Amino acid sequence: MEYTQHYDSPLGGITMAGNEEALTGLWFDGQKYFEDTLDSEHEEKNMLFFQETKRWLDLYFSGGIPDFTPPVLMKGTAFQKAVWEILLTIPYGQTMTYGEIAGKIAKQRNLPRMSAQAVGGAVAHNPVSLIIPCHRVLGADGSLTGYAGGLEKKTALLELEKQKFF
Repeated sequence: MEYTQHYDSPLGGITMAGNEEALTGLWFDGQKYFEDTLDSEHEEKNMLFFQETKRWLDLYFSGGIPDFTPPVLMKGTAFQKAVWEILLTIPYGQTMTYGEIAGKIAKQRNLPRMSAQAVGGAVAHNPVSLIIPCHRVLGADGSLTGYAGGLEKKTALLELEKQKFF
């Protein structure tokens, strides 16, 4: 069984989802791929990891740098999970390009190269936005490209982190 909770952020509503033990989803309400990984049968319930996630979000949206990560269970393919693990290494206030991530994946898999577009697909389907910081991924020229929550939210998140992205 999966459970949900709602969070009101300065950028709009956020839905959190999880199982008995960990967070499995965090989406801005109405974002692209919203609830892709959420079981069709779920109920609203207050779980300990939701309280921890709300504490993380409160700290983040107040301009603080969270020094902890709520329990997260990534639901996806091995490739998606490898990309999301790299996203978790991008520090607060810093960015990485799709190509840089592709290079890291290619190195991990002992391949001559990896498609940045394939990485982009995995980034776009990240089910735990913000905590797995897909908003910190930019185009090769440093431009803002794709964000399932919308470019206005990506811009606001990078500005919150005081990131210079142009």
